[in-house]
Amino acid sequence: MMNDFLTDQQMASLVEAIQTAEDYSSGEIRIHIDSNTEGNNAEIAFEVFKRLCKDKTIAKNAVLFHVNFEQKYLTIIGDEGIHEKVDQNFWERMHDRITAEFSKGNFHDGLKNAVLETGLELKKYFPITGENPNELPNEITFS
Repeated sequence: MMNDFLTDQQMASLVEAIQTAEDYSSGEIRIHIDSNTEGNNAEIAFEVFKRLCKDKTIAKNAVLFHVNFEQKYLTIIGDEGIHEKVDQNFWERMHDRITAEFSKGNFHDGLKNAVLETGLELKKYFPITGENPNELPNEITFS
């Protein structure tokens, strides 16, 4: 599926950023790009989260970046393990920074920096101990 906001190279760069960020911690990060939603973005994002992330990691430490570029809309959702540890202010500040980048048209950089920063934040709470299996795919998904 093509989108007008990211080139193929930028998409590949985001997948690499996910791999890098996941090497920092046992957490898992997903990016979903939604080009269809006309309705409630937050509700749609939660449905996608339930399908792609919820309860699919042992430590319940998956994070979803749900993006609708057309609407410059971003939802960040973390599983229960994330909510227990990571301060809500962290996500609110990140959300504000990413949407500010989006408003300037910096879709790739805004997302990439957020993914890498999330990896570093998760490292504080979900350090790697022993094996670090990749519990969820790193590919970007679309709807």
